[in-house]
Amino acid sequence: MFEVVIGLEVHVQLNTKSKLFCSCATSFNHKQNSNTCPTCLALPGALPVLNKEVVHKSIMLGTALDATVNRVSYFDRKSYFYPDSPSAYQITQLYTPIVEHGKLQIDFEDGSNKTIRINRAHIEADAGKNIHDGDISKVDLNRAGTPLLEIVSEPDMSSAEEAILYLKKLHSIIRYLDIGDANMQEGSFRVDVNVSIRPKGEEKLYTRVEIKNINSFRFIQRAIELEVARQSEAWEDGLYEQEICQETRLFDQVKQETRSMRGKEEAADYRYFPEPDLLKCVVTDAMMEKYTKIPELPDAKKERFISEYSMNEYNAAVITSSVEMANFFETMMRQEGVSAKTATTWLSVELPSRLKGEVNLINSPVDANKLGFLVKRIDDKSISGKAAKEVLDYLMENADTDVDETIEKLGLKQVTDSGAIEAMCDEIINANSEKVEQFKGGKEKLFGFFVGQVMKASKGSANPQTVNEILKSKLS
Repeated sequence: MFEVVIGLEVHVQLNTKSKLFCSCATSFNHKQNSNTCPTCLALPGALPVLNKEVVHKSIMLGTALDATVNRVSYFDRKSYFYPDSPSAYQITQLYTPIVEHGKLQIDFEDGSNKTIRINRAHIEADAGKNIHDGDISKVDLNRAGTPLLEIVSEPDMSSAEEAILYLKKLHSIIRYLDIGDANMQEGSFRVDVNVSIRPKGEEKLYTRVEIKNINSFRFIQRAIELEVARQSEAWEDGLYEQEICQETRLFDQVKQETRSMRGKEEAADYRYFPEPDLLKCVVTDAMMEKYTKIPELPDAKKERFISEYSMNEYNAAVITSSVEMANFFETMMRQEGVSAKTATTWLSVELPSRLKGEVNLINSPVDANKLGFLVKRIDDKSISGKAAKEVLDYLMENADTDVDETIEKLGLKQVTDSGAIEAMCDEIINANSEKVEQFKGGKEKLFGFFVGQVMKASKGSANPQTVNEILKSKLS
């Protein structure tokens, strides 16, 4: 009955060493109000100076999004009065942003895709942080003046699924470009969701509601679902005009609801006007020449992996979903004799299942070279897959030990000598003549019994494939 219309505003904190208009550090988690100066405190007489690294990173993003990078852009003042904004205005780009008219392709599990248009990406200064402690509110201005790129999509998404696919793709691109860490928990990748509904088939856009400050993909999806349900119910009850107004709402993850925060301002309410203390931002030919040469992005890397490593589309998408995993995989593949299929399984399934808490691919005690060598030992049949899991468990707890040393210490080296395996098979067959007759009489399920007995006799070290081949030959 209803069609959902979703547009997203993503605030990406850039990983520059200093703030947008001053030399204060942008480091996270420092003592409150320690990274401040007259400029980011908006003291009288202090003037902003644009950080050129912000311009360079904007060019990179514009290139990645196949967007127009405006060679001349301007800054504007956006007036609003909150405790976390000492100047009572934000320096941003309203009329002429540095990047506009881009696009981003999202891919669905069935192999289809959709292009989401990107209206703009503009530079702006972040506000500080309000800290509420009981009846007392405090303000930490360490974050005030931190450089942001606000990436604004067109309202092209029609489901929570599409919104999450878009956000994950954008998040991945930011990480591949290394222009920001995009850490949602620390607030360096913040999402505002604009949601509205309309009867199917209509082109008109109805009242949009903005949901702010959601810090995980899972919560974003749930907030969209709840807001769509709220608006749909109001429409069906004939209360749409009374209950749905242009406003800013918050997502309450405990109560599983969106709730009103404040009325949504229009552009006129912010009293935009050109920033008088900054010159126009000019992108030179030299900047374009240097910063449009960007790293290989997820889509290009996925296609290369499919071609170079004969991977299927799904595995290639999983491995290239993050730059850390893609780099880890390529390091593993430098080991001679490693198959992409085995490497994919151990990188995407076995290793992640052992990464707990603060441990991740970057600081894993088993690095890419070591995991690659372990996969090599699986592929050359030095150890079985089951034994390799024991080796990996040991290596996670004993990072200084190498793979071969661990295999030797745990006695897991696989027996591939067909003569030794044949002797074990003969011993098991001779000790179970009655079951041999039953097998030959048609009880084929007993074959598993013989395999199990040989593997038990070898303490799991016999090559299962060789065991199967020899037993089939002897029992036939």
